[in-house]
Amino acid sequence: MPEIRPIKDLRNTTEISELCHKIKEPLFITKNGYGDLVVMSMETYEKSLGKLELYQKLAEAEAQIKNGEELLDGEEVFKDLKKKHGRR
Repeated sequence: MPEIRPIKDLRNTTEISELCHKIKEPLFITKNGYGDLVVMSMETYEKSLGKLELYQKLAEAEAQIKNGEELLDGEEVFKDLKKKHGRR
């Protein structure tokens, strides 16, 4: 269930920061009873951006398959990545 707080709670920045890190999800801020802002930790923000990028790449790959474009071999891609970046 999303965490929702009134805008006046932003006065206590330490509490809001701790809450954002604790819930690891966006914190929704209301103003006069209506949605106004979303606040989140940097970690949550970066994770959200990563998911968005992944979904965009998946949509692009699905479009390539649908259009009959030539696809890369998965085994070769991973082999090249291991050569380039090493094993982790």
